[in-house]
Amino acid sequence: MTRPMPRPLKILLLIVSGLVVLLVLVAVAVHFFVNVNAYKPQLETAASEALGVEVKIGGSLGVDLFPGFYLTLDDVHLRNRGADLASAKEVSLNIALIPLLHREVHIEKIRLKSPTIFIEKGADGNLNIGVPGKPGDIFPALNLGTVSFTDGTLRYTDKQSGSGFEAGHCHLDMRQFRLAAGKSSELLQHVSFTSQLACADVRGKDIAVSDFKVSVAAKGGVFDLKPVAMRVFGAQGSGNIRADFSGSVPHYHADYSLPQFRIEALIKTLSPDKVAEGLMNFSANLTMQGRTADEMKRTAGGTFLLRGENLTLDGRDLDRELSRYASSQNFSLVDVGAFFLAGPVGVMVTKGRDFARVLQGSGGTSTIRMFVSDWKVEHGVAQAQDAAMATNENRLAFNGKIDFVNERFIGVTMALVDAKGCAMVQQKISGTFQKPVVEQPNVLKALAGPALKIFKKARDIFPGGECEVFYAGSVAAPK
Repeated sequence: MTRPMPRPLKILLLIVSGLVVLLVLVAVAVHFFVNVNAYKPQLETAASEALGVEVKIGGSLGVDLFPGFYLTLDDVHLRNRGADLASAKEVSLNIALIPLLHREVHIEKIRLKSPTIFIEKGADGNLNIGVPGKPGDIFPALNLGTVSFTDGTLRYTDKQSGSGFEAGHCHLDMRQFRLAAGKSSELLQHVSFTSQLACADVRGKDIAVSDFKVSVAAKGGVFDLKPVAMRVFGAQGSGNIRADFSGSVPHYHADYSLPQFRIEALIKTLSPDKVAEGLMNFSANLTMQGRTADEMKRTAGGTFLLRGENLTLDGRDLDRELSRYASSQNFSLVDVGAFFLAGPVGVMVTKGRDFARVLQGSGGTSTIRMFVSDWKVEHGVAQAQDAAMATNENRLAFNGKIDFVNERFIGVTMALVDAKGCAMVQQKISGTFQKPVVEQPNVLKALAGPALKIFKKARDIFPGGECEVFYAGSVAAPK
């Protein structure tokens, strides 16, 4: 015999069933009898006032009540200071129902389809995403549960440096977004969130990256990006970045490594010609501060290292050319060293120049058994700590500083060194990056005869003699 349902439980079920039926009826009524698009101008005005930017809805509006209260906007555009800031094919807002009874709007989720976001850093160093108004103006608090988008595009332009990039096929999942009320000039200090961003490809002026992934945590004006992972030059790189906006001057710190990347992929960004091939390792740990590109350059400090073994240089047989140096007098140490020995510094200095033509010699190939380019940076000036490479028969070394603030060479010398590290032939570079002054090679230990033979007979020429050591780093002399 079935026991009857308790009266309180029956009443509760009737109430719940009635609410469900009521919601269904409301949803049907809204769908068939309410023209929500008539409220589009009011919604645009309210959204513009709340966000502090111009909001335009090019498409239609839609309302759904299941599984929650969703407001869908088609073809949404945001403009700030007269310029495009963002657009999306569709924006879906999940709004909490209970607060609406008290005329309060709590957005629990925002989902965007195919958004395009435009971020621009102007010549004055300010971003276009800043809140407009006077520095003392107060922006309201904003709390969002989740913000996500699929198949997005991010475009960044820096008008100060002329650099920029475009990231495509991006997916974002941002949670616990909070913006505390505060001054418009202190926006970044009042925002907090955690997020994961992944982009299939990122392309800049001189570089292409794939499989970009980053996790971001923001709180109190400090943005921690870790890990930052990407595939570049045929290798998987990773690192961490911290951007600190909590003080009056922004501080930045980056720690990054790219093991076993293809040097030919790097060179391809500078020239289509095949110049060298092989695997290299790169690492950097840099700090800087400032609001403008010039300020950050002047405060840059840290280290970076480039290292490789068994590389192949195409178009030049260095050992053959060095052995004939004394008779030909047409070999320039700088041709090779400006790019290879300067490592990442050389990439920046030679960018835009036809270095592939410079590196092409009389044909043949060279094996670079060991290559090291270790640098220390202080106040925007890079000092070579250990920069050298060894072929099968010779060793070349680099010394001096490169001033990126004033774009000048300081005491830069390229040298062919013997087993003791003494300079046998050296060549100096001075002047600016745009108009460098390259001196003629100076033979220090002999006046005639093939250079290679002289080097091998150095002990006989200077029996028991001492010299001023030019290089004492980690690249060993050829045996």
